[in-house]
Amino acid sequence: MQYPIDPMRIDLPSIRKPVAEDGAKVWELVQACKPLDENSMYCNLLQSDHFADTCCLAELSQETVGWVSAYVLPNDPETLFVWQVAVAEKARGRGLGSLMLQSMLQRPQCKAVNRLQTTITADNNASWSLFRRFASFQDSQMDIQPYYTQALHFQERHKTENLVTIPLARQQALAA
Repeated sequence: MQYPIDPMRIDLPSIRKPVAEDGAKVWELVQACKPLDENSMYCNLLQSDHFADTCCLAELSQETVGWVSAYVLPNDPETLFVWQVAVAEKARGRGLGSLMLQSMLQRPQCKAVNRLQTTITADNNASWSLFRRFASFQDSQMDIQPYYTQALHFQERHKTENLVTIPLARQQALAA
């Protein structure tokens, strides 16, 4: 069998916690990943600094190619809420989004986390694909329900965001 790409020659991205100096690079990556919501550079700076323990940056040859912003819910320390996932076009198709999520969940700051949540609009196929794949890796199901609605919360300026909840495998193992 012949592979179109030699798997032994594929560079693997490094995954790490961001630092404040990464804020501008994260902002540039998000700008390049349409149709992601564009936050201010200041927002990405704060995420890279204040929320570094629950955010993730991926680099390939010292170039920022992946980003996940997330935080443990203040009123629910068992839930990690994923705000945004961005993967540069050159790094897509490698499972980088799932790798970054798993990497964050291994950190001490996520020790009590037993579910992951995010919101996704109905037409965001890339996010649906990522989180379905992640749920499958967790041997879990996704609970999906409208959360921030187009009419009530966004005043018709943004599509409804559906809340997706994925129980994590370690929580299911404890319940068994």
